[in-house]
Amino acid sequence: MLRSRISFVLAFVMLAALALPAFAQDTKQPSAAQQAQQQKMKDCNAQATAKSLKGDERKTFMSSCLSGSAAAPPAKMTQQEKMTACNKEATAKNLKGDDRKTFMSTCLSGSTK
Repeated sequence: MLRSRISFVLAFVMLAALALPAFAQDTKQPSAAQQAQQQKMKDCNAQATAKSLKGDERKTFMSSCLSGSAAAPPAKMTQQEKMTACNKEATAKNLKGDDRKTFMSTCLSGSTK
């Protein structure tokens, strides 16, 4: 019985030692293209969340947003919905100060959204 416990502990320690390098991978920075894709994913996700999309509707939106294809024109948003969506998007982009003010102004006016 003691031998089986020792064998088990030894096997566990060896397995952990083998698995450790997998968790200590080199922390390389993503390339510019990867960073752009990650930002696009964050932006599309923030927009889908702001629109309260769920299920298949969300999947369809995310697919068209990430591919850059134009989706069907969205229903007209109320001012409150616009404010909520723009705030979420600005937060997702980590905008602060003047950058946030400029973004919010542009977003709420609908110039480049």
